[in-house]
Amino acid sequence: MDLILKHSKMSGDAITEFPYSEEKLIKAEEKILSTLKTPFEKFYVPIKLENGAEEKVWTISFNTESKNIPIVLIHGFAAGSCFWMLNFDPLAKNRPVYAIDIIGFGRSSRPDFNDKAEQQIVYSIEEWRKEMKLEKFVLVGHSMGGYISTAYTIDYPERVEHLVLCDPWGFSDRKAYPRMQTKAVCYLYSKISPLTFIRALGRLGPWWIRTTCDDIVDNYKSVLKDRSVMANYIYHCNAQNPTGEKAFTTMVKKIGRARNPMIRRVNNLKLDMPVTILYGINTWMDKTMGPRIKEMRPDTIDLKFIDNAGHHIYSEQADLFNDIVINVCDSIDQKRNSQAG
Repeated sequence: MDLILKHSKMSGDAITEFPYSEEKLIKAEEKILSTLKTPFEKFYVPIKLENGAEEKVWTISFNTESKNIPIVLIHGFAAGSCFWMLNFDPLAKNRPVYAIDIIGFGRSSRPDFNDKAEQQIVYSIEEWRKEMKLEKFVLVGHSMGGYISTAYTIDYPERVEHLVLCDPWGFSDRKAYPRMQTKAVCYLYSKISPLTFIRALGRLGPWWIRTTCDDIVDNYKSVLKDRSVMANYIYHCNAQNPTGEKAFTTMVKKIGRARNPMIRRVNNLKLDMPVTILYGINTWMDKTMGPRIKEMRPDTIDLKFIDNAGHHIYSEQADLFNDIVINVCDSIDQKRNSQAG
């Protein structure tokens, strides 16, 4: 998961209504993107789901004229594409980069999911790819986004040149994660929408996020001097109709374990699919899955444990994360160029 929320004391009678504001979400996003040096475009991509429902995927793109291998970034639970703000400029220096808000999250549309939500989200990414006319790309997923990215790569292996999993959720088949009971992990393992509490806080929501999610907000302090910007972005991404959260609950079984753990499906990946797996040394995820996957697929797995990082490697150790992804992409470009020559 992405938001790890700590206990906070507050007066119940101080809570007043503070509804979702699209205007404030857009304003927060604009402030975040204004810190970038690389030109970008942002737009909705229309797609149609298998049931015929017309939806739209919010997309931010960079350097689309480059012929080098593109990168597609898939955010985690309760997040949005701007969580990658420390990665956009370095990753897009020599190649196209696309970041999307998963349907049900961020600025993308909020469809009503059924109990096959995983498949619906994977299908939506493929429909987005078709609309964007992307042939092959490096797919990077964080947390829940890593789980979804793996499911996508299993279903559409011909589209993924390399899979990068950043502290992925949903792989463990163990009954409990190490340290799980020592964390107040977002109460998201209940049957209610995980972020109901944030919405119930009303106008205190952004303050509470800024106060209790300081570990996330502070990751961006080098470029965002105003801590309220990221807090407002997080709040207004999650103060909307919670269909993405409801979709997530269909994937979860008890204490945060995936209903269909990806460790049991890893061997459904194409035999020669290269995968880079990154775990923060201090993550609360079950990082014992990394060695297990490496043992199952020794020739295709590059496993790395990142020092001085927890769950949010891409922002806690942004430079190192960027270098790892860039090296993956440069290797692909070099191989392509040598074959073409």
